[in-house]
Amino acid sequence: MSRPIARALLALCLPFGSVFAQAPAAAPDAAPANAKPFSLEDALALALKKNFDLQIQAFAVENAKDTVSIQEAGFDPTITANITRSLSQSASTTSRLDGTATTGPRNDNTQMRVGAQLPRIPQTNGTLSITTNVTRGGTNSVNALVNPSYTNSISANLNQPLLRDAGKKAANASLDRARLGLNIANLNYKSRVLTLIYDTEIAYYNLVTARETLRIRRLTLEYNQKFLDENKARRTTGVATDLDVLSAEVQVANSRRGVIQAEQSVSDAEDRLLNLINLPDFDGRIGPVAFDEYKAGPQTFAQSYKRAREYYPDTLSAAEQIRQLEIDLETARRNRKADLDLIAGLGYSGRATNEGYQKAISNLPSDHGNNWNLGLNYSMPWGQHADKARYRIAQSNLSSQKTRLEQLEQNLLVNVRTSVRAVESNRAAVEIASKATELAARQYDQQKARFDAGLSTSRLVLLAQDDLETARFQELSARLALRRAVAELQRLEGSSLERFGVAPGR
Repeated sequence: MSRPIARALLALCLPFGSVFAQAPAAAPDAAPANAKPFSLEDALALALKKNFDLQIQAFAVENAKDTVSIQEAGFDPTITANITRSLSQSASTTSRLDGTATTGPRNDNTQMRVGAQLPRIPQTNGTLSITTNVTRGGTNSVNALVNPSYTNSISANLNQPLLRDAGKKAANASLDRARLGLNIANLNYKSRVLTLIYDTEIAYYNLVTARETLRIRRLTLEYNQKFLDENKARRTTGVATDLDVLSAEVQVANSRRGVIQAEQSVSDAEDRLLNLINLPDFDGRIGPVAFDEYKAGPQTFAQSYKRAREYYPDTLSAAEQIRQLEIDLETARRNRKADLDLIAGLGYSGRATNEGYQKAISNLPSDHGNNWNLGLNYSMPWGQHADKARYRIAQSNLSSQKTRLEQLEQNLLVNVRTSVRAVESNRAAVEIASKATELAARQYDQQKARFDAGLSTSRLVLLAQDDLETARFQELSARLALRRAVAELQRLEGSSLERFGVAPGR
């Protein structure tokens, strides 16, 4: 996954600037002038592109990639080279063996070394290095047979663990663990995307609900104000009493209070959505928003749970962590063994010559001496108390993570069952609430007509108005509950990624 977040977004080509406008004087529920409708897809595209949490999680993925690169570098060869020039001059001769008379022994040496640490052997976890030396040594001693002396040598050294760190699993443990860490980072990123989609959906639908609530409040205020005006007019003709007018005035005052509270709720809902999509200008107004029609058919638990088990990132991440801990346990088990390493070396040295570096190099293949060494290094702490304790800790960590995975899977099962039931029950609730609203509207119209004909009282009209407002709020609440239930179920299934065309790939 590259640093740009969630590439496959819907509607990124939409001119987002047109759905926001500066409208400080507009009513909180009114869309800014000339603003285009602001869809849920628009909100998600902005959130996936600019959300702070998602950007932070992307850094974790990049770090996990670099950790894999670091572990892969352990199998890369290492080239070494150095050159050393040294000179020593003694103040005086102290022995006839020095081969000098008037001045002390003098040695002038130059050494050039080139070597290579070959890639770690992935099958055995051994290391092999090759080094070549070219040297020049000069002296003022008459005892020197070759002066200056040019020599060349080459050597190979092998270090092969036999017990504790031997084998393919030991060689690849850190790399395998890092690759699992990258998988976990990508799954955590996917989990954050799903959560962000859910949070954005909820914030968007909360704004729709807040604006619709304000619309209902204002509609109620409009009805109540009109009813108050009618009662005042009827009082002048002696048809209505002062009590009727007072009741209508109280109803208008309550409606105004409801409008003020609803306006605050709209502003708060707008700020929460703007914060999720990370727009710096909180004075900007979001364009018209609306519920989209829910067209999906009945949900089945078996289908939803199967998909959730296959795609839910939290359980998949926990399973990858178990694989990491299994590697840790295997490493701890090996570490209870003793350190036993095979050390082997083989070298050749060319015949010394005074004819220069080139001659010294050409002497090595055909005229050389040789040396070799072979040995074993053994080491084991007394009692191995620390290694045994680390092994027990590794066992405990693995058992704990397996228990946590079982808990996550059980919670997932319960949450999917709950969400499926919530979707189905809220689908029915929306249908019932819609019919209840229609009935309340007809009852209000009927009661108002009876009142206009002098067959009812203002109290009954106000009660009918309250019933209508309550029915509208119940229908709105049912619609919001349905969208929340659907959003939660799709988060658990991972299907919201497909629904909105989001591909949080690596």
